[in-house]
Amino acid sequence: MSESEVSSRASLGVNLQLALASAADGRPLAICGGMVADGSGGPLRAADLLVIDGVIADLRSPGGFDASPGLRLDAAGQVVCPGFIDVHSHADNAPLLAEDDLSKVLQGVTTEVVGNCGFSLAPVSADRQDELLGLLGRLFPPLVPEWSSFAELLTVTDACGYTTNYAPLIGHNTLRVAAMGMASRSPTAEELARMTKELEAALESGVFGLSTGLGYPPGMLAAPDELIALASRLSPGRVYATHMRDEGSQLLTSIAESVAVAEQAGCRVQVSHLKMGGRANWGKVGAALDLLNQARARGLAIGQDVYPYTAVSTMLTACLPSWFEEGDSEAVMGRLQEPGSLARARAEVRDGAVFRSGSDGVLVASTGSHQFEGLTLSEIADQLGVDPFAALVQVLRQERLRATMVVVSMDETDVDSVISDPATMVGSDGLPPGLGGRPHPRQYGTFPRVLQRYVRERGTLSLPEAIRKMTSLPADTFGLRGRGRVAQGANADLVIFAAEEIREVSTYADPARPPSGLAAVLMGGRLVVHGGVWLGVRRGVRLTA
Repeated sequence: MSESEVSSRASLGVNLQLALASAADGRPLAICGGMVADGSGGPLRAADLLVIDGVIADLRSPGGFDASPGLRLDAAGQVVCPGFIDVHSHADNAPLLAEDDLSKVLQGVTTEVVGNCGFSLAPVSADRQDELLGLLGRLFPPLVPEWSSFAELLTVTDACGYTTNYAPLIGHNTLRVAAMGMASRSPTAEELARMTKELEAALESGVFGLSTGLGYPPGMLAAPDELIALASRLSPGRVYATHMRDEGSQLLTSIAESVAVAEQAGCRVQVSHLKMGGRANWGKVGAALDLLNQARARGLAIGQDVYPYTAVSTMLTACLPSWFEEGDSEAVMGRLQEPGSLARARAEVRDGAVFRSGSDGVLVASTGSHQFEGLTLSEIADQLGVDPFAALVQVLRQERLRATMVVVSMDETDVDSVISDPATMVGSDGLPPGLGGRPHPRQYGTFPRVLQRYVRERGTLSLPEAIRKMTSLPADTFGLRGRGRVAQGANADLVIFAAEEIREVSTYADPARPPSGLAAVLMGGRLVVHGGVWLGVRRGVRLTA
């Protein structure tokens, strides 16, 4: 793309050379003529901003910085708001990739909370490394750890640099593997003490809390007392973020367990990607919201997040019954060869009934070999001349469990109900970058989709409220100091976009496409995206609790 094309798309009154100069030297920057959504949820107002040394130095009425030095951005006709905060990301590995991960920053995301669903890249125990890599390999691209402790991981990622600000959680699944491998039992007192020691060391290094993935092995084997023992080590302000045990027919029971952790551990709880999955359960998510609101009314600190789609995305192994996933990857691979285990699993799965979607609703998103990507299990079955369950087994065998999927599971009215709740934040739940294939479009379009579909098209949210859910609410919940608001003294992580034009472009068929209508992204007061184009320098920082 030529310089003139970039400048034209920006609609910011500054050419590419000046944009690059600003990004390079951090000169003072006046953003003039825009409508400011400050993140509070209050009405937009016309205001000019002055950014100096990475912070918002001043806000004035329009025209207030006519004589200011440095670069001026003309934001006329644009919304200026805080950088979006993705509270549920799996981009833990993004700093380790040679190629910049642009999937979030081109949406206007400036901060990502990583380490969700119980999966973090540390700690790594030398005697359990193979088990951990087998588990992480079902979700992440291949990894070669150069670290053992969480602090050592952060030293490595710091050296690599961050495309977006990095706010890590430590994952319970990873903690459990470090202490006791993939054992299908409760921890001994010694093993629990080891988990606690690793958790406390990670907290000391600045992580923002603990996450669980109770729908996945080995977290699914943890009893509530194990979770409470660990969560009770979280100091005030640190977060226990939970992918609950069930997001369908047993959702209310799962919420009750999460509330019990909040009560007994005395910690802040974040319910990850709240949903009511399975056609038979559609229309019932209101009862879940009632339980959460009742807990908040009793004084408990509980929040929730959502992604604005009706399809889920996760490991393909999640099509199997929970008992099938117990043990390490070799144990699962062994069951894929055992006639008795396969016959039992076939009876329980019933061609995709785990998701109440049928095999034609299970789309293979990525595989280690890149074969089968973009095909449903039904289509793969037709190609192979077998039934869908046998196709599932063959894919998992061939790929050695390295496969992810996209599955339609939710109802649009339930998504509306969750996203409109005042306590709901927005998270992409995008899979780790670097997998290739056809990932869920939420990885590239979550935040523009909220503004397009739920503000402009459906009217579910007002623009100020949508921005609050993506900025100040998550900043306050996760303790991201100085972020989430346009205010004097706040960090100058900013997004500038056209409210009537911003839209998701990614689709299920062609997901890796950035949105349109986003004019600029600033991180620490420096332009990183101009006219929808990445300027090529990682300006993110690792945040600490």
